[in-house]
Amino acid sequence: MPRTLFEKIWDAHVVHRRDDGLCLLYVDRHYFHEGSFHAFNMLRARGLKVRRPDLSFGFGDHYAPTRARDTAAIADPEIRGIIQTFESNARAAGIRAFELADAQQGIVHVAGPELGLTLPGMTVVCGDSHTSSHGALGALAFGIGASEVAHVFATQTIWQSMPRQIRVTFDGALPQGASAKDMALALIAEIGTGGALGGAIEFAGAAVRALSVEGRLTLCNMAIEAGARTGMVAPDAVTQAWLAGRPFATPVDIAGLRSDDDAAFAAEVRLDAGRIGPMATWGTSPEEAVPLSARVPKPEEAPDEARRRAWRRSLEYMGLQGGERLADVKVDRVFLGSCTNARLEDLRAAASVLKGRRIAVPMLVSPGSSGVKRAAEAEGLDRIFTEAGASWEESACSLCVSMNGDSVGEGERCASTSNRNFVGRQGRGARTHLVSPASAAAAAVTGRLVSAESV
Repeated sequence: MPRTLFEKIWDAHVVHRRDDGLCLLYVDRHYFHEGSFHAFNMLRARGLKVRRPDLSFGFGDHYAPTRARDTAAIADPEIRGIIQTFESNARAAGIRAFELADAQQGIVHVAGPELGLTLPGMTVVCGDSHTSSHGALGALAFGIGASEVAHVFATQTIWQSMPRQIRVTFDGALPQGASAKDMALALIAEIGTGGALGGAIEFAGAAVRALSVEGRLTLCNMAIEAGARTGMVAPDAVTQAWLAGRPFATPVDIAGLRSDDDAAFAAEVRLDAGRIGPMATWGTSPEEAVPLSARVPKPEEAPDEARRRAWRRSLEYMGLQGGERLADVKVDRVFLGSCTNARLEDLRAAASVLKGRRIAVPMLVSPGSSGVKRAAEAEGLDRIFTEAGASWEESACSLCVSMNGDSVGEGERCASTSNRNFVGRQGRGARTHLVSPASAAAAAVTGRLVSAESV
């Protein structure tokens, strides 16, 4: 029978299949971060050891400060304690963890692929929903819960039921100024945050094949915001070239790592990439997004009563009436970072807009990894950011989730390259607009929600 790429990787990793279809999968790569203390506590309570410490890798990212690389020097005692616990748990288990001062530290979904730890055909898990990012390299990657993290530590396996298969095809070519982030927001605006609920998305089409690996990572990262369990892109020559020479990468035969021509998908979605321009969210859900050239929708324009009510709540929280031009919406600050858009390509895109200009509102730039930071500094991107007036800091999840002390003030409006614009995501009462790196830079320059072409 013809099979999808997802099914091929799944089948190759089934250790045991129950009569009800639930499968025990072997895990090739397990990532964990500071939240893993729950799992380590479970292991200790049951007297269990980590079965394959060589296949797990830890990254301190969620609580990592953007202004310090020395754990002992962290001022907040709670944050310091969480990071110290993460580091000591990894050492005790004999697991390689990229600690705060490590030259290879970074956000797990940036640093893991960058180091060559994620490879085509692998099963990849992590106690974080945006593990879907790793599917950009042709891996089967998904987030898991705390008890599942403990199960993987103890057995190197995980119980899962196969999700439905969804193929999302982007036909044509992106216009100048549009990016993978805009593709993701356009998709979610089209199908909604439940459009791929519980499914596995395979991204396909000419516009996807034309993306760099960095762009594919962004696209797969945002699959979760459409409700999917994971996203993936079939590996190709672009994938292999990107992985070549990375510290932990080993050669992989990608022949056959593609969906068969007659493979059946439960659902098919097609979008014309040529019609996608720079996007931004206006509300408190990733699906509440429109082109930056458009207006904020009015509740009465909603397609049904449920969304009319949701739009009213979103507009009230965001301090908007509906009907405003996005270009007239003022922002108070800008965040360039997160596992969605803090790779070298993203920093280059933002720097190209900022070069020779000064920002009108505060801008925090947090590279996705220490490696990305060094590479950006080697190119002089840090000077472009600092000369523009932006704050050039260390690698951390930072303002994406506001666990490390960075936050947006109550009532403040932030143009952010992160992945979620939920109520309070960036701080109590914070108002978040998701945009691409280039659009974030344009917002920093103008103090408004505009595209780079408008600057």
